[in-house]
Amino acid sequence: MIEAGLAYALSSRRAADIVGAWPAWMTRIKRRLRTASGATVALLLPLSLLVLWTVSAALEWLPPQILPAPTDVEHGLAEMWRSGDLLRHTGISLQRVVYGFGIGAIVGLALGIAMGLSRTVEDYVRPLFTAFAQVPTLGWIPLLMLLVGIGEGLKILVIAKAAFVPMTLNSFAGIRGVPPAYGEVAALFRFNRWQLLHKVVLPGAIAPIFTGVRYGLTHAWMALVAVELLASSEGLGYLLVWGRQMFWLDAVMIAMVMIGIVGFGLDKLMAVIERRLQRWRFADGTDAVRS
Repeated sequence: MIEAGLAYALSSRRAADIVGAWPAWMTRIKRRLRTASGATVALLLPLSLLVLWTVSAALEWLPPQILPAPTDVEHGLAEMWRSGDLLRHTGISLQRVVYGFGIGAIVGLALGIAMGLSRTVEDYVRPLFTAFAQVPTLGWIPLLMLLVGIGEGLKILVIAKAAFVPMTLNSFAGIRGVPPAYGEVAALFRFNRWQLLHKVVLPGAIAPIFTGVRYGLTHAWMALVAVELLASSEGLGYLLVWGRQMFWLDAVMIAMVMIGIVGFGLDKLMAVIERRLQRWRFADGTDAVRS
């Protein structure tokens, strides 16, 4: 009787251990399935479009001059890759984005910080900045063409303007969003202005500022393609125009794919940097205030 009771108790304990371990095991399985399903869902639409494109080209729903087959685009891509034209145009576009975005981001960050720290600067600058930001980036192109021509200066200025506005707005919002308690801690430690900015304000505003960096880079890339469509003899935007003029739709699609891939890659790169900066903020922010 006692032995039967002990055996029942042991079996019940094993069952309880199994039931207790089941949720953790199921959680890991669900997490892996969710990751796999997310990747599958992300690929579902592009694959469906590729199948639709292949079928429509095979059945000639549209003339080949308007909708080339995927194999033709693949052959054109291989040819442009071997000749180096694709990499050359992509490199030129990236170089323009780096220069224009760098100028716009630096000026926007400085202005956003100045308006965020000083009510006087905000009162003087904010109305003019708001009016400046209301004019779309493409709306500045005719005036800039008259002032600087259609050379590289035009492209750099247009890209810089596209990055400048979101960078300024997000930097301003980030500075103003720093909790007042941070300033009280800084006053307690008798920080000077540089220490206040470097150790308290910027770490507290890093998330909105980097959001401005991502938005600014996205707008800069779109502005680059637009200005290359209008006034350029090199770059991915020019490749679109050249393919249309030559009625080589393969080149148009190749340029569109490259524009999407590069833009997607830049956004993912910024996302990785943002996550690392967030880890630095939470790992180092407290020690910075204490030092």
